Amino acid sequence: MEFDWNNPPFELDSSLTQQEIEESFEDPFAVRLLPDSPRFAAQARYFNLGMTAGGVGVFSVYRTNGRQIRVLATRVFEPEERFFYQRKMNQSLGQ
Repeated sequence: MEFDWNNPPFELDSSLTQQEIEESFEDPFAVRLLPDSPRFAAQARYFNLGMTAGGVGVFSVYRTNGRQIRVLATRVFEPEERFFYQRKMNQSLGQ
């Protein structure tokens, strides 16, 4: 995957690095969702919930043209998102 980091529409703060955000997309158990909200669907925005190699959960809003990913917003998981991610991962593993 190639990422477009030119003029990101958000500030990278000390909680997440660019590398951690990219790692969350490479997570084999990452959950990618197309929101059912007309606002997001009309603008082709997607959600990604994935873990970094260090075990940090990352929630991202992004768009893609099929070749490049442009992250529009990102943050560390909220407790509910961690629970959702864990449940989806357990389903994938057949547990």
